[in-house]
This record gives sequence, C-alpha cells and structure tokens, in this order.
Amino acid sequence: FRKKVVMSDVPFFKEYANRDSLFFRTGDVEDLADKLQQALDSGNASTNANLYAEFYSENILEQDYINLYSAPADKHAMKVLILNPILFTADNNVIPKVKSIKDTMIYNMCLGFKQLGHDVTLAAAEEYAPAEKEAYDFEILFFKSKCKKLFQPAMLPFSPELWPYIKENEKSFDLLISSETFSFQSLFAARICPEKTVIWQELTDHQNKFHRIPSKIWHNVIVRLFMQRIAAVAPRSRPAYKFISKYMPQTVKQIVDHGINVDKFTHSVKKERQIISSSQLIHRKNIDGIIRIFQQFHEMEAYEDIKLLIAGRGEEEANLKKLVTKLKLTKSVRFLGFLPHQTLNKYIRESLCFLINTRKDLNMVSIPEAIVSGTPILTNTQPASAGYIQANKLGIAKNQWGVDELKEIIDNNSFYVKNCIGYRDNLTNVHSAQLLTDIYKKSIQKQ
Repeated sequence: FRKKVVMSDVPFFKEYANRDSLFFRTGDVEDLADKLQQALDSGNASTNANLYAEFYSENILEQDYINLYSAPADKHAMKVLILNPILFTADNNVIPKVKSIKDTMIYNMCLGFKQLGHDVTLAAAEEYAPAEKEAYDFEILFFKSKCKKLFQPAMLPFSPELWPYIKENEKSFDLLISSETFSFQSLFAARICPEKTVIWQELTDHQNKFHRIPSKIWHNVIVRLFMQRIAAVAPRSRPAYKFISKYMPQTVKQIVDHGINVDKFTHSVKKERQIISSSQLIHRKNIDGIIRIFQQFHEMEAYEDIKLLIAGRGEEEANLKKLVTKLKLTKSVRFLGFLPHQTLNKYIRESLCFLINTRKDLNMVSIPEAIVSGTPILTNTQPASAGYIQANKLGIAKNQWGVDELKEIIDNNSFYVKNCIGYRDNLTNVHSAQLLTDIYKKSIQKQ
C-alpha cells in the first residue's frame, strides 16, 4: 500500500467508511484500497491537501501515503433554488445600502453548491440588492417586498411575486432550500412543492416581536396545518434542533452550520501578539465589556505587549473610542473599521484568539470564520455554537470569561490552533452544501 490513496468525499467516503465508529478494521484495508483505486481510475476521485486526521493510524496505512479528502463535483448535479430574502443583518430594522453582496454568508454558501457541480439560483428581497450593479457567479433574483409596515423586510419580508415564480418554475428545480420555518418563502415552497423543500433552520426560539404571539401562532397553526409535508428541516445548531423539532417531526439531527468559503478564509499557525474582535459596534455586542477585560489583561506582566484589534462599525464606535482613551489604552487598542473578507481574514488568522461577549446573539457567522482561519474562540455561552466550541476544544466557551481564560488560550495557543485547523473541513461552504443535499436525498429514500 505504499502508494498515494486518493478518494472522493461523496459518495465513496460515506459508502465505504463509517464516521460514527472506527472507519475500517485492519482486515478491511485491502478491499477498501481496491475500491478507492477503482474510484481513482474511473475519474470519480480528486486530490486535495486537506487531510482527515482520523485516518492517521499506524494499524491501517502509513500516514505519509494517505490523502483522504476532496470536494468533488457530485455525479448527479441538481438545479437548486435557494430562498433566502434576508442577505445580512439590519440593525434596528434599517437595511443599509452596500456596494456588494459577495461577502454575505448565503452568497458563499451558493458557491459551495456550485463547486459541487450544481446549478444554483438565489432568491432574495429587493431591499438587499447592492447599490451598484455587479456580476455574479450564479443567478440571483431580487423580489419586491410588499406590506412593509406590517411585514418589515428586515425581519419578515413578504414578496408575493415569489409565489408565481415558484409555481411556474418548480418543475425545473430539483431542490428548494429555504431559510427559516417562520417565513413566507418557506410557506410558499411548502405549499407548491413540499417534496422538494428543505428548510434550513437558524432560529432557536420564538421571535420576541409582539410578545412572541405572531411566532407562536405561525408555529402552532400555520406550520402544523400547511408545512408538514416538506422533505426535511436541517437545523443550524443544537438549540435550533431542540426548538423546531417540537413543531416539525421531519427535523433531522444532523447539524448544518453556516458554510465558510475557505478560498477567502485561509488559515495560519503563525500568530502575531494580538487578539481580535469583529462585529457591529452596537450595544448588544458588548464590545465595551471586552475592552474592560483587556484593560485588566494589559496590566499583567508578560502580556503588556499584546494588542487588541476591533473590526467593524456601528453607532457605539465613538463611545468605545472614548472608553479606550479613558482607560489609557490608545497605544494598545486599534479600531480597524469595516473590512472586506480578504483583509478581515488576514487580521483574524494572524491573531491569537477571537473574542465574543455578546449580550444577545445566538448565531454568529464570525465564529466559523475564525475557526477556519485557525484562530481559537473565547466566548460566553450565548452563541448557539458554544457547545461544539467547548466539545472540540476550539477555544473556551464560558460565561463571564476574563483574564484567566484569555491567558489560557494564549499560553496554550498551539493546542487550540491545531484543533481549529483540524475541525476546518466541517465548516466549509462545500461541506455544508453537501450535507444539505445529502439530507434531501435521504428524505427521498424514505418517501
């Protein structure tokens, strides 16, 4: 077996290996190697430098001759419609005008489907269209929102034109993936072509708007009466699963996190003497709390040289700069402003850790962005991803974290960085896209 074994993640990896236990016994190696070689010879496998660390076993094959991961094109390409009206977060329900939407999470998720060989179309609300025209890697359709006072585009966009579009084109699509159960686009898809619809669920509880009454009516009446026939619901986190599975029995246990475009977010083990926070500079992000903790850390011997980088923009920026001046940290804290993905990735991958101390946020795409950059997370347990951060030692998730936790991550940085890089493949846009298509295919087999 002194040869480079190459295989495709789908379908051969899942067909011949069991990721829930030991992948294969020593006695199965010869048979597996033959099948992998057949895959290579037939052109259904490709190489990639990313390695599955689980395969490094002296009892199986020599580590130097194993390369067991790729992101190949699916042999059965599909035409996929992504229904995701809200492209980015609008603070205080005010949707800002942006020059480009290419850095949004859902745009890069669509690229993941494209890399798998699928033909993807994204349907979004017109309010999120960029201020300037730009060329896209796939088709994007913008639909006008109506009744905006009642159904605010920043929270629950209502685009009635989407109904006839789905109705007229549903036969040309193999799969529809819609964001959130509590949304009009998910209801439209559930009524027109339920057997082709997978809902990608992010919310972990009822929306607080109007004392949660609209959300409770939707989930207890609309969902139960009109949305039960869809193919599946894929949760983005464990809390999302616990919430939506109470209303949708077809919710799968497989977690599908936000997929990160690793072409834009590269990783590094080489770190500068700096730590970073990246978010909107608004009250709920609690950046002032991070600055105060850093002020205590800055006074500790042997850590005085470490810098705090703060990326982002928002209404609290002036107040945060005043706080930095008051605490005499102007030489140690640097405000970076809003950054494009490529520049942001550079700062993140060079930092010792990524800081989060949010008062409210449950889902934060900045967390997987930092992990795929090889940068450990220091967060409270508010984000839904706190569980897998702690379980996989990708940093520390602890309420009221302070200088002790910051010191731990910096002192043992190589340990946490190695874990982040090892977990990287689980958070790519290609991986998330593949999980969603796999969930749909499994639902077809059950029908």
